[in-house]
Amino acid sequence: MDHNNLVGCGALIYSIQTKRYLFLLRTQKKHKHSWGMVGGAVEPGETVSQALVREIKEEIDVDAGSLKIIPLEKFTSEGNNFCYHTFLIPVKEEFIPVLNSEHNGYCWVPLEHYPKPLHPGVWRTFKFSTVISKIKTLEKIL
Repeated sequence: MDHNNLVGCGALIYSIQTKRYLFLLRTQKKHKHSWGMVGGAVEPGETVSQALVREIKEEIDVDAGSLKIIPLEKFTSEGNNFCYHTFLIPVKEEFIPVLNSEHNGYCWVPLEHYPKPLHPGVWRTFKFSTVISKIKTLEKIL
């Protein structure tokens, strides 16, 4: 991908203790009042991993640098002008995220009880049975 194309990344954060996932309620104009995951754009000069760690720190004030980051999916738009990397990050237990201005709510829920409406990108990811199957397999081994 060249620099004219947008690359993004995000992560589902999974509590091993409760088997629940963190969802964040968006406040931004685009997809306002939809539920999504932590994430955002990869900035020039950043790797996808660096961007993910930065976004997690900015959005929920968690240092993810030493956490296990498991790739789930890479979505590329039809015109190859947008690419989004989705990851799963297991944590031992739930925590209270310190939200920045991009979100004004959060919840920890089992995957099958995800909050609605979902952010369109997250909704698309959840519609792929292979992604859900991969998540369920990871739940069993984490």
